Amino acid sequence: MNNKNIILILFPVVAIALLWYYASVVNQKPDQVINKEQKPLGYKDNTVQCPQCNMFLVGKKDTAQIITSDHKTHFFDDVGCAVLWLKEHSIEPKNIKFWVHTRDTHEYILAQDAFYSRIDETPMRYGFGAYKNSQEGFIDFEQMRLKMLRGENMSDPKIRKNLLGY
Repeated sequence: MNNKNIILILFPVVAIALLWYYASVVNQKPDQVINKEQKPLGYKDNTVQCPQCNMFLVGKKDTAQIITSDHKTHFFDDVGCAVLWLKEHSIEPKNIKFWVHTRDTHEYILAQDAFYSRIDETPMRYGFGAYKNSQEGFIDFEQMRLKMLRGENMSDPKIRKNLLGY
């Protein structure tokens, strides 16, 4: 077999392999990635949906990411959606990596290490904005989680009136 025949055979094989790689890896959505490092993943706006409310994520503000034991990353537009999703799937926060994007430092930190405002405007109107640094009136993760699960958040008009005073 001469070099010309080898090139004629290898070229289509390499081209098909590159196309397969591009289609399966380069274009892979972040919620399909095996995230063994269990770190927050980047994404493009309007490419991933919150599994709780089905909204597409735009920007990072108020978003959360949960990496489950199978190394799959689940993206949420609101930390409240993430809390509800965990409950519906009977997953304990201690058994996963739960990241929240902070309003003060604009980075992802572990949800359990964050402090939460109760009165921020968030995508689903729950009000729990995450912060790295505590301020007066903020609550910790467990308090936020319990209030979310009990429905004690800004989406309830009575709670909203009580928190905002009008």
